Amino acid sequence: MIKIMADSTCDLPEKIIQKYSIGVVPLTINIEGKIYKDKIDIKPDDFYKIIEDIDYNKLTTSMPSPVDYISEINKAVKEGCTQILCICMSSGTSGSYQSAELAKEYFFEENEGADIKIHIVDSKCMSHGSGWLILRSCFMREKGASFEELIEFNEKNKTNVKHFLSVDDLDHLIRSGRLSNVSAAIGKILKLRPIMTMKKGKGAIVAKERGRKKVLKHYVTEFIKRNNSLMTEFIIIGYTSDIAVAENLKNKMELETDFKGEIYIMQMGVVVGCHVGLGAVSMYFMEKNHKKDNLLVNEINGLVQKQKEVLEKQLEIQKEVIEKIKHKK
Repeated sequence: MIKIMADSTCDLPEKIIQKYSIGVVPLTINIEGKIYKDKIDIKPDDFYKIIEDIDYNKLTTSMPSPVDYISEINKAVKEGCTQILCICMSSGTSGSYQSAELAKEYFFEENEGADIKIHIVDSKCMSHGSGWLILRSCFMREKGASFEELIEFNEKNKTNVKHFLSVDDLDHLIRSGRLSNVSAAIGKILKLRPIMTMKKGKGAIVAKERGRKKVLKHYVTEFIKRNNSLMTEFIIIGYTSDIAVAENLKNKMELETDFKGEIYIMQMGVVVGCHVGLGAVSMYFMEKNHKKDNLLVNEINGLVQKQKEVLEKQLEIQKEVIEKIKHKK
């Protein structure tokens, strides 16, 4: 029997975790000296109600310990599972993956010769990015995929899970090191709303837009260009505090694209919320092989598009003038 495990930053809702019996190892949050387990001792909605009153100098998050992972592994073994696939958040943003690997080593030291297979995936993803891989793995397992097939799928496709994330305030991400140094510097300069993705396991700014409406338009436009229609069985839209924005994006995707699969709306958890703050909105799908995506490329493409629109407008005006002259004659 195959057990699928994750850390709590996968941000999958409880009904999905229960339905597919996903083993979840929680990260911890220290809020002004008080320790909470993510989604166990504190729920996202409760956290977002108090986030603006918290002293951010006294807010930290911590990875699970190897002991936490060993406990979940032992639980799976007692359930009769002989194959365990653990999909962790990116090693570039947390030590969760390393803790899981240590737990795997400790488990086999204590259970030498045990007929158990354990594979740990460094997803290179954040939040619902790893959640996307986990949910897809659950679907594959339900359809009869073998343990080896699940491993191959995750290791082959993990860097093709496309992330788009826009936040109201970059300070949380900069302070916690979730942005690359270059993106952090760019973010301080930008006056507009930045859009991020994952590059080499860390967040990177790839675009900037004025206002949330244009952010959502960017998501839709880029999805149309980048989506791998053979691989994207579903889309996940994430939010922290404003579900209406997520619902708006879902409506736009249904109206403005030809995607016919399931679009899930899921709330980001407390640990992720600590780093992205209020008002964040994200989207995840499987993209075509590493299509270029960076701030310079997107700015150039934007200028080219504006130039094209100006030329088209000029042609329309010229046609109108010619028609008027013909009409006078």
